[in-house]
Amino acid sequence: VVGIAFGLAQYVSATFLSVELTDIISSLVGLAAVVIMLRFWKPKGGQDALDRMAYEREHEGADAPDAGSASSAMATDVKKETAPLTGSRVFLALFPYLLVIVIFSVAKLVPALNNWLASTDVKIPWPGLDGNILNSAGEVSTSTVYNFQWLSSPGTLLLITGIIVAIVYKMSAKDAVDVFVANVVKMKFSILTVGSVLALAYVMNLSGQTITIGTWIAGTGAFFAFLSPILGWLGTAVTGSDTSANALFATLQQTAAHEAGLNPLLLVGANSSGGVLGKMVSPQNLTIAATAVGLLGKEASILRRVIGWSLGMLVVMCLLVGLQSTVLSWMVPSH
Repeated sequence: VVGIAFGLAQYVSATFLSVELTDIISSLVGLAAVVIMLRFWKPKGGQDALDRMAYEREHEGADAPDAGSASSAMATDVKKETAPLTGSRVFLALFPYLLVIVIFSVAKLVPALNNWLASTDVKIPWPGLDGNILNSAGEVSTSTVYNFQWLSSPGTLLLITGIIVAIVYKMSAKDAVDVFVANVVKMKFSILTVGSVLALAYVMNLSGQTITIGTWIAGTGAFFAFLSPILGWLGTAVTGSDTSANALFATLQQTAAHEAGLNPLLLVGANSSGGVLGKMVSPQNLTIAATAVGLLGKEASILRRVIGWSLGMLVVMCLLVGLQSTVLSWMVPSH
């Protein structure tokens, strides 16, 4: 149910609304779909699972008690339930995500505002590089001009969203800053990884390494279409970021596609899709998921549960992309 709702919402958002909002909108639609489904279907053992997660979240990092005391403490913790869910509480819980959709939609879909935000960008020719780097066609590369999007970038829009949420939640400035700093510290290694990979991608792209590797890989011909999702899977599994995998391998996929006579849109899309399948086994994402549900330290157990699904879906994705490069080519847009 969630998969179908998520996929349909992704298509509608990416095609008709905003690419930046694709996963946010589809996540909310998937959440709504499962809430509606659970009004009619109750899975067995659901309450027991909730009780266990509530207990483990409460006692995260503490030494595990014996089974008897754990059961007793769990029952006590469950009694500490917060106030019943009301419409206002549900709305406030969803408010940050709804606000992100509103702000991004207005910023991207209102031409006047979008143009004004873009006009605030600051172009910075990078000293020592600008005008001295040539692309594969022998022309001066424009990638050496850094576009400082101090107001129009998604990060700034998210920061504005966070400030509004803090005001609506009636948080003090100190509490809001503490939450921000705590999350930056929690994500410090992910931030470092993504930044380093993006830097590596610039070096590889501007030095011609990516194009060289892509041209070499294209020697596999049409068979490369079957292999292309694996690159995205590996990139995301290692770095924890689909963005990083795309930065590393998108140009490579595009070059290989041109050299092998394949559709570059298909292979670049396959890189991103393969990356999504690698996200569930990346160490960074396993840590985030375990922390979110109170299972800190259980990352290895989660990995054992999902690795088979990740690899199985990767095989299906490879077959699908291979077929889309041949008999199912009608599924891929030409431009």
